[in-house]
Amino acid sequence: MSYITEERKLIQQMARDFAIKEVLPIANKLDPEQGDIPMSLRDQMAELGYFGILIPEEYGGLGLGVFEYALVTEELARAWMSVASIIARGNSLWGGVTEEDKRRYFPKMARGEWLGAFSLSEAEAGSDLANVACKATRQGDEWVINGSKTWCTFADGADYIVLFARTSAPTDPKRRHVGISQFLIQKQRGGFPPGISGSPIRKIGYFGWKTWELYFDNFHLPASALLGQEGRGFYAMMSGLETARVHTAARAIGLARGALDDSVEYAKRRAQFGHPIAEFQAIRFKLAEMAANIEAARQFMYFVANEIDGKRRCDKEASMVKWFASEMAERVTSDALQIHGGYGYTKDFPIERYWRDARLTKIFEGTSQIQLRVISDRLLGPQD
Repeated sequence: MSYITEERKLIQQMARDFAIKEVLPIANKLDPEQGDIPMSLRDQMAELGYFGILIPEEYGGLGLGVFEYALVTEELARAWMSVASIIARGNSLWGGVTEEDKRRYFPKMARGEWLGAFSLSEAEAGSDLANVACKATRQGDEWVINGSKTWCTFADGADYIVLFARTSAPTDPKRRHVGISQFLIQKQRGGFPPGISGSPIRKIGYFGWKTWELYFDNFHLPASALLGQEGRGFYAMMSGLETARVHTAARAIGLARGALDDSVEYAKRRAQFGHPIAEFQAIRFKLAEMAANIEAARQFMYFVANEIDGKRRCDKEASMVKWFASEMAERVTSDALQIHGGYGYTKDFPIERYWRDARLTKIFEGTSQIQLRVISDRLLGPQD
């Protein structure tokens, strides 16, 4: 089955040209300095519609599918994964929200004028998301938030934060996810409102933006800040996981492809024993293996994206492709670093960036172990 139509080829080529000409030079300069994604680049992305790929046309978006989202993501990630990631801050269609909320917020998101961060994880609620302890207490016409969050990327630069907090204690140990609600925190870019403080996490990669630990100390929100139904936040979060996992697979594939492209060029230029190393069978076979693994992940991703766009259930397959692509990306980028030898272990080549960022794809949006649990539960039934 051929998934790539003429329209999709044009979308892919436009994203590829933009990534190589505009994103890659900035990534090569700023990532070693741990600099932030420039606003000028975000403005260019907004003009191309990349923050509104999934947003319906009636709300000002492009009205395209997860397939096109994955195409663009792969191309951007080939240059800089952080840029491929920031488009999710416009394309994240919150679950469980009202039509009024969609009309109020989605057009601004599609234009790239109003981008968000998501505050879900906690020190004791990473893979076990039902263990959220950050508390939202209703007091009159307000909610009062107390607790802490971690792994909140872009919290400072965002125009809003979607916070997941517990509004009621679980009464059934098997239904701990009940009682988690989602809230919209509107804020100014560049800082936090009174009642919220934060400290940046010292990451080894995923540069271009900061990732934060957040602390809520009697932070007040109006009652209207509740998104969707009280106590249904966990379901709203789960509703977008298939798309998020395809997005991560696309990021992993883009990183692996960047590593392959650079390794092919390096192998042609680098000479040892009087010959380009591209003439040595060990290098040729390794490059061939890398290319085959990337293409296998890409075709699997195309299938899963097509299933999502067709409104068919594919939670198992989404976990499979996220697991397969992220594991592949770590292997391929590591092989690319080996092909570059000592130079691969320097910041003079972007290989080390691909390698560091590929490692993260095995962790966020559900670790590789969580994906294997989802897959095995579908195959064998859930464990008691």
